[in-house]
Amino acid sequence: MKANGQTSQGSGKLSWGLLFVLCGAIFLEGIDVSMMGVALPSIRAELGMSTGSLQWVVSAYVLGYGGFMLLGGRAADLFGRRKMFLLWLTVFFAFSGLGGLSTEGWMLITARFVTGISAAFMTPAGLSIITTSFAEGTARNKALLVYAGTAAAGFSLGLVVGGILSEISWRWVFFGPVLLAFVILLAAIRLIPASGQPEASSKGFDLAGAVSVTAAMLLLVYGVVESSNLGWSWTAGILACSALLFGLFATIERRSASPLVRLGIFSASSLVRANLGAMLFAGSFFGFQFVTVLYLQELRGWSSLETGLALLAVGVDSILAPTLTPKLVNRFGNIPVIFGGFCLAALAYALFLPIGLDWTYAAMFPTMILTGLAFSLTYGPLTIAATDGIAEEEQGLASGLLNTSFQFGAALGLAVVTAVQIGASGLDKSPQALLDGYRTAMMVPIAASLLGIGITALGLRKRSADKYVNS
Repeated sequence: MKANGQTSQGSGKLSWGLLFVLCGAIFLEGIDVSMMGVALPSIRAELGMSTGSLQWVVSAYVLGYGGFMLLGGRAADLFGRRKMFLLWLTVFFAFSGLGGLSTEGWMLITARFVTGISAAFMTPAGLSIITTSFAEGTARNKALLVYAGTAAAGFSLGLVVGGILSEISWRWVFFGPVLLAFVILLAAIRLIPASGQPEASSKGFDLAGAVSVTAAMLLLVYGVVESSNLGWSWTAGILACSALLFGLFATIERRSASPLVRLGIFSASSLVRANLGAMLFAGSFFGFQFVTVLYLQELRGWSSLETGLALLAVGVDSILAPTLTPKLVNRFGNIPVIFGGFCLAALAYALFLPIGLDWTYAAMFPTMILTGLAFSLTYGPLTIAATDGIAEEEQGLASGLLNTSFQFGAALGLAVVTAVQIGASGLDKSPQALLDGYRTAMMVPIAASLLGIGITALGLRKRSADKYVNS
């Protein structure tokens, strides 16, 4: 056992049993998010929600997730990863059930917000348990790619399961994760070993830093998500307040004896690039999914099940992530694989740009399969890049930063896509106007993927320069 109570890489079956439980938790999160995306039109129909309020069913989760992620990541380091994981998995279990009982839009949005907060504490705790239980290198890379593949499997399976459950009632999209969370909770209590008191907790907790950065993140995500509704003046004011709070946070951290976030962690260029890449990749993918679901269900009249089956090809990443991706990473390294993933993503979204009123699924299939390939080449390697070389006592923080980037990217992608789609179609709800709006909105995922290519190319250049110096 290590000092922090986590299993060591030498504990064999116990380590892989532990991985099984943590993969179950990330599978739960993936299936929860993807089922929600497919169920949105059914939720809108029953609860009478507008497009803007419907966006908040997704964005409230992202707001809670992104707003509290840094606090959640550091809390795992300070108060114990096992304790945080079990506590917040229980909260996730409870509020997912409450979401299914909602009778008004605001009730559902509130439940999703609290569920997002629970995920903000649970996910970095789980990921940091993995990164401290497996030795850095081949063993950890394999564990992280299995973890990423499981997340992808949850997401892709959720598309189909969400479609099936939505045909019965959208409420089962919430009740299903409740049953799964209960099983995972029982397994986690048994298989995650009890941890001792973390050494970092003896230094005290940076309350001022926690309050300032959480408030800054909440305002940042809220300003981005609501930008299309607030107007530019209010949005600019909210973002300015967020920037001031981030400045206050940085000042507090520089002076704190036990900072919530050691600012020196950002000196690792690979970590910064990985987080920017995660933000852009998540923004492009979730923006694409939002446009695709609305296009298929509201314009083409496809059912929830048909939509889920149409998106199932994206799930090829659940097969490739734990099988092909490790071989590519071992052969070429993280950065070239991530670069290839962004290139495939840009191509996939560009191929979807000429969608029409009578497009066949055969015309959509190349985009679906290429998106799955892009996901398999990008998600896992970004996770490795964001945690490589980080000290064990800051693995929770590094995990929190990465998940913050994924969630903030998702919020930003959804907000920009929604604003562009509404702006392009205007008040005209004719099929052609909606189609024009969807086509225009698809430029957002393409642009995000191209930016991802540019940022990853900087990493390729640094990699080549380092090789030249070492030679």
